[in-house]
Amino acid sequence: MSNWLSRILVAAVGLPVVLGAVYLGGWWLWSLAAVAGLIALHEYWLLARPLAPLAPAGYIGALLALVGAEIGGIAWGAGGVLMTFPLAFVLKAISEARAAATIAISGTVMGAAWIGGGLGFLILLRELPAHGRLAALTVLLAVWAGDTFAYLAGRLFGRHKMAPSTSPGKTWEGFVVGTAATVFVSFVALYHQDLLTIGESIVLGVVLAIAAPLGDLFESLLKRDMDLKDTGRLLGGHGGMLDRIDALLFAGPAAYFTILAFTG
Repeated sequence: MSNWLSRILVAAVGLPVVLGAVYLGGWWLWSLAAVAGLIALHEYWLLARPLAPLAPAGYIGALLALVGAEIGGIAWGAGGVLMTFPLAFVLKAISEARAAATIAISGTVMGAAWIGGGLGFLILLRELPAHGRLAALTVLLAVWAGDTFAYLAGRLFGRHKMAPSTSPGKTWEGFVVGTAATVFVSFVALYHQDLLTIGESIVLGVVLAIAAPLGDLFESLLKRDMDLKDTGRLLGGHGGMLDRIDALLFAGPAAYFTILAFTG
C-alpha cells in the first residue's frame, strides 16, 4: 500500500473517531486520550531505551495526569504528573539497571509530562466552562490543517530547509503555507462566536501555527538523537502514534493558556 493511500485511509477512519470523542467530551474523550497516551508512551520508551526509562512509573504518572485533568482541572493534572517523580525514584531504588539515576528518572518524568500532560491540556480545553467543545475542535482542526498544508507545500515547492539537521523535510515555504492555513481555520471556526473576538481568534491561530511545528520539531530532535526515522508504523504513512500527536502535545497547552488569557 502506498504512503499516500495509507495516510488517507487512516485519516478517514481516525478523524470521525477523534472528532466524535471531542464532541461528546467527558470520559469518552478521556478514554481516547488514555489509549493514545499509552501507545505513545510505549513508543517513547522504545525511542528512549538507551536512557533506561522506568516505564511503569511513567504510565502511572501519565494516567494520573489525565484523570486529574478530567476530575479536578489543571491543579490535579499537574499533581498527577508530579507523582511520576516519587514512583520513578522508588522503582530506580529497587532496579538492577546500571543506568544513572539522574538519566533514568529524568527520561521517565519527561515522557509522562510531555505525553500525559500534553494530552491532559486537550481535556482541559474541552472542559472549559464556556464553549469548551468549540475550543477543542478548533484547536484540533487548525493544527491538522496547518500540518497538512505545510506538508503539501513542502513537497510541492519547498526549497529552503527550516531545520536541516533536525527535520530535513520541513521547509520555510511549508511553514508559511501551514501558518496561513492554521490562522484561517482558527478564524473561520471562531467567527461570530462568543468565545473569542476576531482579533483574538487570529492571535490564537498564530500561537498554534508556532507551537504545533515546535512540537513536531521537538519529537524530531529526540528521534535524531536516537537515530530513528519514525516512532512506529501503527498508523501507516502517518508513522507511529507519537508521530501523529506530537504537534498537539505543544499546541494543546499553548492554546489553553492563550484562551484563558483572553477569557479571564
